[in-house]
Amino acid sequence: MCVVCGCNEAQSDSLETTVHSHHHYGHSEAGVSVPGLNNHELIEIEQNILSKDDGYAASNRAYLESRGSFALNLVSSPGAGKTTLLIETFNALKILAKNLPVAVIEGDQETSNDADRIRETGVAAIQINTGRGCHLDAHMVGHALGDLNMEDNSVVFIENVGNLVCPAAFDLGERAKVVILSVTEGDDKPLKYPDMFAVAEVMLLSKIDLLPYVDFDVDKAMERALRINPNLHCILCSSKEPDGLNEWVNWICNTASASNISSLEPNVISKQNHA
Repeated sequence: MCVVCGCNEAQSDSLETTVHSHHHYGHSEAGVSVPGLNNHELIEIEQNILSKDDGYAASNRAYLESRGSFALNLVSSPGAGKTTLLIETFNALKILAKNLPVAVIEGDQETSNDADRIRETGVAAIQINTGRGCHLDAHMVGHALGDLNMEDNSVVFIENVGNLVCPAAFDLGERAKVVILSVTEGDDKPLKYPDMFAVAEVMLLSKIDLLPYVDFDVDKAMERALRINPNLHCILCSSKEPDGLNEWVNWICNTASASNISSLEPNVISKQNHA
């Protein structure tokens, strides 16, 4: 847990700089020191951190609902291709659901590279730099939502810091966590990082265009993920192949429709379902 790695709630309370499209956190010294703390004290600290985060998450969720919007929390290991997948998702949405507005909150320890790439597509994006922090928390996301130039009835994509451990424990106010597992990683990742796959609603098995060139067993990866979470919705996708994101985009559209996002083009869901 984050109390072990020293990434605690003090970071999100020490906002040093807020520029409209860029937030910086975590420049202070690392927080909790584990030596000298017994298990009871560690558990109490963790419970306090998560309880506080849950309050912020509830506020974020209420704010999004007041705007007719919802958020998706994208989590993965570093280098799984989240930003590229997001950009190609936007391109697919322009075709399949052209009236569905989107916005992005980008999380990284440093740099604004990913947010810059997103903004180049014309999509509104806020960069959060966590400094030493290994994940986004709901307080950070709340600040970003306040500055994010999002339309009403939007889908907000939160690209979390690359990490399959700590983000599993933190509710950001999202509609769902979406875990991305690329075929360039091991097919045993669900067993190695079970907490993340247990709390996710969707698993995107990405970069499937590379399957001929890597040692990755799709069936094993899916079986292992479903062993951890039998309700996990598994989607195979590729950002490089034509129609490689259609099932994923269809899931987004169905979720938007179920959430009564009124700007979604009429009948777009039924058109896709009968394609």
